[in-house]
Amino acid sequence: MRLVMTEPVEKMERPYARRWWALLVLCLSLLIIVMANTALTVAAPDMTRDLGLSSADLQWVIDGYTVPYAALMLLLGAIGDKYSRRGALVLGLVVFGGGAVFGYLADSAATVIAARAVMGVGAALIMPATLSLLAATFPRAERAKAITLWTATAGLAIAAGPVVAGALLRNHGWSSTFLINVPVAVVAIVAALVLIPPSKAGHHDRIDYVGGLLSVVWTGALIYMIIEGPHFGWGVKAVTAAVIAGVGLVAFVLWELRHPRPILDVRRFTGRRFAGSNLAVALFFLAVFGAFYYLTQHLQFVLGYDALETGVRMLPLAGAVFVGSAVTGFLTPRVGMKWTVTAGMVGGTTALALLTQVDAGSTYSDFLAPLIILGLAIGLALSPCTDAIMGTFPESELGVGGAVNDTSLELGGSLGIAILGSLLATSYGNHLSDATAGSKLPASALDTAQDSVGAGYAVAQGIGDKAHALAAQAAKATDPQQAAQLKQQAAELAAGARQMTHAVGSSFSDAVAHTSLVGAVILGIGTILVAVLLPRREATTPDVKTEERELANSSAG
Repeated sequence: MRLVMTEPVEKMERPYARRWWALLVLCLSLLIIVMANTALTVAAPDMTRDLGLSSADLQWVIDGYTVPYAALMLLLGAIGDKYSRRGALVLGLVVFGGGAVFGYLADSAATVIAARAVMGVGAALIMPATLSLLAATFPRAERAKAITLWTATAGLAIAAGPVVAGALLRNHGWSSTFLINVPVAVVAIVAALVLIPPSKAGHHDRIDYVGGLLSVVWTGALIYMIIEGPHFGWGVKAVTAAVIAGVGLVAFVLWELRHPRPILDVRRFTGRRFAGSNLAVALFFLAVFGAFYYLTQHLQFVLGYDALETGVRMLPLAGAVFVGSAVTGFLTPRVGMKWTVTAGMVGGTTALALLTQVDAGSTYSDFLAPLIILGLAIGLALSPCTDAIMGTFPESELGVGGAVNDTSLELGGSLGIAILGSLLATSYGNHLSDATAGSKLPASALDTAQDSVGAGYAVAQGIGDKAHALAAQAAKATDPQQAAQLKQQAAELAAGARQMTHAVGSSFSDAVAHTSLVGAVILGIGTILVAVLLPRREATTPDVKTEERELANSSAG
């Protein structure tokens, strides 16, 4: 028995020499797939004007990426485990880069949405592969540190996307935000083949394709329902998607419980550490994506920053994520993940609570503290959760483990944008209706202004342009009576434009405060649930499966 163990133990003492360079490639791959969403938030106005997108078109340009991304991760993660995790990463980068080229060449709403969907398929290959390769390449003693850097990269991407897109949009069109992904993907492909060691599961059992397809059906239908219902009404499409999601989920659970080698052993969710970690990831990204959605709008529309200026002002969040990640890397081994995760979620709740103080007079300085606290909270909470989720899976299922973590993240983010975004729109419309009650502005203009904050400012701008045109006519008029009438009309329209501008800004600020309150309540309740679920202290003695996984992981190096 000692002779059998000698070689693996020696290998454990010599982990893969270029593992930190490999991590750099994995983080670079993660960076572009997260930035693909956050960069679009600042490119959307230019795209809308150029392509004449409706609000429904724009919503699906954003979410056409999310549906295949979330739906396919579990199945593609399992396929990567069986055949090649590095192969899945490289193929994903090829597909993602191809979708980016397609997006650059797109000239209609349909082609942009299709390009985003192709990029979503690529992301579904890349995302679980990054985590599974990380776990397979690093020994257990270093894995938490590596995951901390992986998580910090995700936080950096959230803020870096608007900065990069904003810089490009100053001199180039919206399509450049697609093309920038291509050279990065090419570099990542070459670096992956050179620096990342091959890795796949040790066993060769058949993949549970039925379970995988059921996961695609119920996850895809759920994401579609989350997008369709709040934004476009609970009509036939949304209700049908809800039914398919419910039936698909039940069928998936029943199938997985009976299958001898399920694609995902759903019994794992009975473990408090696993369930609590997944819930924390989902709730955190519900809050982060929801808050990011309306904070970028407030900075651009209400405070008047351009795309680059908006991105730069989100950078304190990214810096705080790195600080929080460093702190959790020090604290979690000493006090346990229950305390760092709970502290992070309390911090996130506090950040949203501070945003309830936003009003028409708020400046960027009022957003700085919430951004920093939110970044610290992300860094504190997410690395321990991801490490706990990945640590639950044996070496043969690391791709599935990464997919579970990333699906929780994506479901939470989609829910955040859908729930908080829908609430924001409703609150803004109600506040604007109250603010303009009794005004002499045309009813059609008021209806248009209630659609979104961007539409509201566009209406105000249009009224102001009409006022300037009438004032110019008055200056040229030779009839004094006509000139006086034109001046009076111009003055009334100018006053209406000022009233509309103020009403739009104050209404959106009030909507941000109201939405933040709801988000704080949701995350606060979730914090209590996660604190109850997570065990006080995880076991420090590894079980037999963990030891076996360590031997297999180190052998891969």
